[in-house]
Amino acid sequence: MQKHITEQTAIFFSVTKWVFLSSIIGIMIGATVTGFLKILAYSETGRSFLPFEYYYTLPFALVLTVWLVKTFAPSAEGHGTEKVISAIHKDNGKIDVSVIPVKTLATVLSIFAGASVGKEGPGAQIGAGVASFVSTLLKFHKQDRKKLVVCGISAGFATVFGTPIAGAIFGVEVLIIGVIMYDVLLPSFIAGFAAFTTAQFLGIEYTYYDLHFFQDISLDIWLIAKVVIAGLFFGFVSDVVITTISYSHTYVKSIKINTYIKAFAGGSLIVALTLIFGEQYIGLGMSTIADVLNPHTAASQDIHWYTFLLKTVFTSLSLAAGGSGGVITPIFYIGATSGHFLGSIISPEHITLFAALGFVSVVSATTNTPIASTIMAVELFGIDIAHYAALAAVISFLISGHRSIFSSQILAMRKSEMLSVKIGEEVENISISLEKHEMDKIEKFRRRLNKKHKKR
Repeated sequence: MQKHITEQTAIFFSVTKWVFLSSIIGIMIGATVTGFLKILAYSETGRSFLPFEYYYTLPFALVLTVWLVKTFAPSAEGHGTEKVISAIHKDNGKIDVSVIPVKTLATVLSIFAGASVGKEGPGAQIGAGVASFVSTLLKFHKQDRKKLVVCGISAGFATVFGTPIAGAIFGVEVLIIGVIMYDVLLPSFIAGFAAFTTAQFLGIEYTYYDLHFFQDISLDIWLIAKVVIAGLFFGFVSDVVITTISYSHTYVKSIKINTYIKAFAGGSLIVALTLIFGEQYIGLGMSTIADVLNPHTAASQDIHWYTFLLKTVFTSLSLAAGGSGGVITPIFYIGATSGHFLGSIISPEHITLFAALGFVSVVSATTNTPIASTIMAVELFGIDIAHYAALAAVISFLISGHRSIFSSQILAMRKSEMLSVKIGEEVENISISLEKHEMDKIEKFRRRLNKKHKKR
């Protein structure tokens, strides 16, 4: 009896502690990220005051962004979420508080000038920075600081996209591939809801696409088969995205010239490509996403089959040249437009459905977060898409392999029993080979073929 009372009392105080802490930190992050979103919105509105096209400022903005980050907060480099994951795994969640103003300013500059980056990475990094600062201020134990920083990721993500449940799951799913951190689930949910509610109270409005694909959840074998094909396709698209962004960063980094010259040259190249292909590939691209997800507009007819490939190129160049911002918003764009392209081929009557499936499935595969992505589909598009989104998201997650847009993710599962993969390594360091028994099977098959060939 005494043991039972002790257990229940300890759990009660632990739950009470984290309900209080995560509520406070969620409100703080909701307010801070709301400030970032409003500054970003004002900056985009301010483009109209320029006497020339805003993207002509991109080479200069990238140079200034690189200088800001190098001078004041090197950990603010890149797309944000990656740095937070790395800090949790390698530094017990310690994040320099200078990241918050530097990341805000650098991202606003980048997006204002037309860099193809997103706003969720900075949101997650700002949220994690606030959580880390509070943890340090209150002298939390390192384990509690890590939990609170995970809450920061969830709250930042929920504030940016208006998806509190998906945001909470994303925070606990994105750190380790194949593991959900259940001990952080409650505080992440509360922080996400608190941040989301705070943002709404402060005037942030979110866009939802209640597409109402079906009035009832019915079994459609042919549509399910097409969704399976879509999952395979989105997995390969995700592989292209990860490879292109990774190789672009590595290649640009290997060029032995001054960093500022590279930033200016990269910005100039993006400007040139914009003059050739148009403005729809720069910036956040939210209007294009809205077009392909709106079943009642003819605007999506202007979406080309190669739109998702060009967006991948623009995003890779923007990040490699020193642009500061997230990568998930461009991935939403890439996923939605690739789904629109596939839907136009295999199921024109469900083209918007496939755009929505691409929206979440490419995120699932590139970030290894199939559960968060499925829940996001429900939050953004309605319950009718749930079973199709789950199928496409999980298939694309598996097909993309043991890779990630976040190279600091730790691997805790194999995506195929045929592969030998070292568990517990960061994605960027893993080596993959066939299991010995699979290699033996191949060798036996090869010998049989040789024998048959000799008999002939």
